[in-house]
Amino acid sequence: MIKPHGSDELNPLFVYDSAENDALQEEAEGLASILVSSATAANAVMLGAGYFNPLTGYMTKADALSVATDMKTSSGLFWPTPVLNLVQDAHNIKAGDRIALKDPNVEGHPVLAVMDVEAVEEFTDDEMALITEKVYRPNNDEAHPGVDAFNAQGKICLSGPIKVLNFSYFQTEFPDTFRTAVEIRNEIAERGWNKIVAFQTRNPMHLAHEELCHMAMDRLGCDGLVIHMLLGKLKPGDIPAPVRDAAIRKMVELYFPPNSAMVTGYGFDMLYAGPREAVLHAVFRQNMGATHFIIGRDHAGVGDHYGAFDAQTIFEEEVPADALEIEIFKADHTAWSKKLNKVVMMSEAPDHEKDDFVLLSGTKVREMLGQGIAPPKEFSRPEVAQILIDYYQSLNKETAPA
Repeated sequence: MIKPHGSDELNPLFVYDSAENDALQEEAEGLASILVSSATAANAVMLGAGYFNPLTGYMTKADALSVATDMKTSSGLFWPTPVLNLVQDAHNIKAGDRIALKDPNVEGHPVLAVMDVEAVEEFTDDEMALITEKVYRPNNDEAHPGVDAFNAQGKICLSGPIKVLNFSYFQTEFPDTFRTAVEIRNEIAERGWNKIVAFQTRNPMHLAHEELCHMAMDRLGCDGLVIHMLLGKLKPGDIPAPVRDAAIRKMVELYFPPNSAMVTGYGFDMLYAGPREAVLHAVFRQNMGATHFIIGRDHAGVGDHYGAFDAQTIFEEEVPADALEIEIFKADHTAWSKKLNKVVMMSEAPDHEKDDFVLLSGTKVREMLGQGIAPPKEFSRPEVAQILIDYYQSLNKETAPA
């Protein structure tokens, strides 16, 4: 199986030994604590689950700035985005302290992790601006939810190793879907897969997405597909994870052969960092055992901040050839061809005009679903569409006047 990034073996930071976990939980009750941001909590979950291998905790200011500018830590480890614990107020925490990190996303704010603080540093306004410019590459004329979320956390950086005690709400709310990188690697081995392609999604999968996965599997000669959905915080208006999960599972159940696809999810808040986040997603997938990863148009993008294929060209122009072992499957927009009577990559149909494809805007699809109208079968599987119709109509009932 493909090696994890940066090490021969996966080194998740979750404390699996129950006696040690209990002891740390008890110790945490007597430690100084901070209520971390949702982004910091998500970073802890990813560190615990092995997706951030080989990191041992939160980055220092120097590492974060080095990653932002050069995509490598001070020690030379390739890494595409800073992994930080940012706070507004350090509350007298100092280097050498051992502290408890409390979960902002679970009622009662239980302890998520125990941290050994190695440094307490503050970013200047210019340094925060540098990180947002390099990592998020925002179009200054348009709001950017990732930049807003990053800057809202604060400028004080607490760095150091952590031990993770639980997986926040992900394991309890998504018991059938949330999987650690360790668990996915184990299941891949149990299924006997050797060549595995991963598909990232934060949305339900329409027919074009489904067929793209089939194309990638066929062209790469893959044994299996891992559909890996983001279960964390999204932007307002995105479809909730339970609805996406139900729609994707129905699609796999009906339209994929047995033992050919896994439906899984991971606990992380979307950064909307476009090209840099695409590289981070590749790191996740290498750590969970995938040999290939599908990158399509505007991967991890938002609004008009990125070009359609920026998330592909970054692997050619900025990622060193030996930085990652996972290989990228580059995909164009896929759609139903009226001429060929099947889904194709639009770039592979040069004799087509725009009207030769079945193309529907997201706004149009949402309007149809909200009215109880299924999109055409050339766009969405009817069984998947019905799950989405039920969701949108439930929203309409909630907002309807009494």
